[in-house]
Amino acid sequence: MAFIDLNSDVGESFGNWQMGDDAAIFRSVSSANVACGFHAGDPSTIAQTCRDAVAAGVTIGAHVGYRDLAGFGRRFLDCTPAELADDVLYQLGALQALARAAGAEIRYMKPHGALYNTIVHHEGHAQAVVDAVRAFGTDLPLLLLPGSLALAKAEAAGLRGVAEAFADRAYNPDGTLVSRREAGAVLHDPEVVVANMVRLAQDGEIVAVDGSVVKVQAESICVHGDTPGSVAMAAAVRTGLEAAGVGVRSFA
Repeated sequence: MAFIDLNSDVGESFGNWQMGDDAAIFRSVSSANVACGFHAGDPSTIAQTCRDAVAAGVTIGAHVGYRDLAGFGRRFLDCTPAELADDVLYQLGALQALARAAGAEIRYMKPHGALYNTIVHHEGHAQAVVDAVRAFGTDLPLLLLPGSLALAKAEAAGLRGVAEAFADRAYNPDGTLVSRREAGAVLHDPEVVVANMVRLAQDGEIVAVDGSVVKVQAESICVHGDTPGSVAMAAAVRTGLEAAGVGVRSFA
């Protein structure tokens, strides 16, 4: 039986402000990208998210981002590579402490938002993220966009690079994601999403916005936890994959 990971961004509530339904989405996903407090999440939210992930048997990963609470981590910050490496290492340490208190360890790292997209091509910031993971000392796998500079740097540094695809995002013909600033960047039709992800898991292909077919080899599929209807979408993707003979389990 073929297998693929299903991940989601979680732990992104802050104080009385609620984002997503993490406990519900844990019924469908196998890996949890837990916010580390820089783009979203406060200590109590993060701690509860870790406890809920452990109870659901979901693998915990660190969802690190730029220090940008006001912008939800979706704005590029022109910090130095040294500053960024320190910020990423700080976030890894904070989440590790809260995960351990819940009886778990963080098993991988995935950048969030603008950081994720920036290190597709930004030399200094891509190297900073890799350096931070190496400094953390546990050789965490890095969950990244296929073909990204950061993925190549991770593998060159002896770290495991894991390529992912996005269930609820539209793709450009070159394999990059359609910018959220453009109409149609986020997909909402479960039938379209499920068909795309089954095709990805079985054939390594995704249909781009112009109708062309993009080759995407991925070990993990992301369903964003902050997308409206994300719980139902994650459930539909898992059901569709399993119906097609593709099992869901964490890569880590």
